[in-house]
Amino acid sequence: MAHWYTGSGERIRFDDIISQIKEHSADNGTTYIGTDSFFKKHECVFSTAICLYGANKQRGGRYFFKKNKTPKKNFPNLFIRMLKEAEKTIKMGQKIVERCGDMNLRIELHLDISSDKKDEGTSGLAKMLVGYVKGSGFECKIKPDAFAAASIADKHSK
Repeated sequence: MAHWYTGSGERIRFDDIISQIKEHSADNGTTYIGTDSFFKKHECVFSTAICLYGANKQRGGRYFFKKNKTPKKNFPNLFIRMLKEAEKTIKMGQKIVERCGDMNLRIELHLDISSDKKDEGTSGLAKMLVGYVKGSGFECKIKPDAFAAASIADKHSK
């Protein structure tokens, strides 16, 4: 099981992250979740980030991340890898909702994919993956608005 870390690299228990999310949400903050992946030799490194931003009187933000390594051979193409990133992000969103009970949470999931209007490798997957997130009950953003995945998770997947 992967360990969670603060943005400054200190280990943190998931229960402590949940406590911070509850406090952040009670103060009108939004929780942003995203996952990115990167191939290193024979492994695919997935990094999931939970970002807390936008609470009343909050200056800046804070985030937490975890990394998982999986054999690269499990991801023979981009579609399977992007689907796994979306799945990890959705599951984390669901886990937070379950752990926070019936609080009025504001959660936005971020996918590191390009718009279907662009001509990028992930463009053809945009409508399907955004539909997957929205069908799971979450708000969704893609690049360039998907900072939790495209910036923060990306930083820790490398």
